[in-house]
Amino acid sequence: MATNHSFTGSDDTADEAVRSTCDDATICKRFAVSKKYWKDPYIQYFTKQPNESKAPEINRGYYARVMAVNLLLDAFIKKTNCNCQVINLGAGLDTMFWRLKDQNMLPIKYFEVDFPAIVMRKIHLIKTKSPLSISIIETHSSSGLLIDGCSMDSDRYAIIGQDLRDHPTLLERLKRFGLDTKLPTLLLTECVLVYMTPEQSAGLIKWPSSVFSTSMFINYEQVNMTDRFGQVMIENLQRRQCSLAGVDVCQTLETQKERFLLNGWDNANVLDMMTVYNSLPQADVHGIEQLEFLDEKELLQQLLQHYCICWATKDSEDYGIADIMFGASDFH
Repeated sequence: MATNHSFTGSDDTADEAVRSTCDDATICKRFAVSKKYWKDPYIQYFTKQPNESKAPEINRGYYARVMAVNLLLDAFIKKTNCNCQVINLGAGLDTMFWRLKDQNMLPIKYFEVDFPAIVMRKIHLIKTKSPLSISIIETHSSSGLLIDGCSMDSDRYAIIGQDLRDHPTLLERLKRFGLDTKLPTLLLTECVLVYMTPEQSAGLIKWPSSVFSTSMFINYEQVNMTDRFGQVMIENLQRRQCSLAGVDVCQTLETQKERFLLNGWDNANVLDMMTVYNSLPQADVHGIEQLEFLDEKELLQQLLQHYCICWATKDSEDYGIADIMFGASDFH
């Protein structure tokens, strides 16, 4: 879901294992949507309905993840009155662009970057499923879309097959697809940085802080990985040849936050997902808790305490993005 054909010349098996996590996330989201945890009319075009059901704690975990990312991202877009850009790094088969269009909240341009293999699949699905392509055509002024093997460009949406670890090439390609370094810009990574070495992820965090004067970076991934539960998570992934190269940065909430403050960001906040779950609009949370019986609440708590959301800001032009917080009035 994240990095790409390694330019370091290392074996591609690890990258292939990372790519498979993209499908895992999409399948879990599709199942939770089918259970009515949230609405997403587009996810059905990206994956089949899973054969087996997912555990209630997994569904609630994905609910918290999706709501948390949406709340932060929407608050940023509102603060800038849509006069901004969004760059979804390691976007996988995400449906965020379509949601924002339907809610009349599209930024000036929405970029996605991922493995060329995933991008090629996504472009194929967009081309062959009219509910997906129509949204892009409706926001595009000329008749033809620019599509090559592993990229597609339109006025409001671009998808680029590119290695996230190669920062100079990444920035150069984003600019070629219309990135405006003067616009307020939000970057999003979900379970992406953990698959890179700390040095590689530090580079990916650092360049936006020097390129944009107003920006926000949202990162969702594992945390508290030194305890037994964290070790089991690591072992389960290793059995699938999926190594968490960046797990050292996931030790605590503090290490997650520090990586941003050490790499050019002015402010950084971090919460574990149990805290986020308890900070979401409680009427909504109560509603989703009626969907399925959860036998052991401790399981959910344990799971959510091992994921976190971190958001860092640089607000040189004083848009008020540094004030974005869970439970703040921006979310209502």
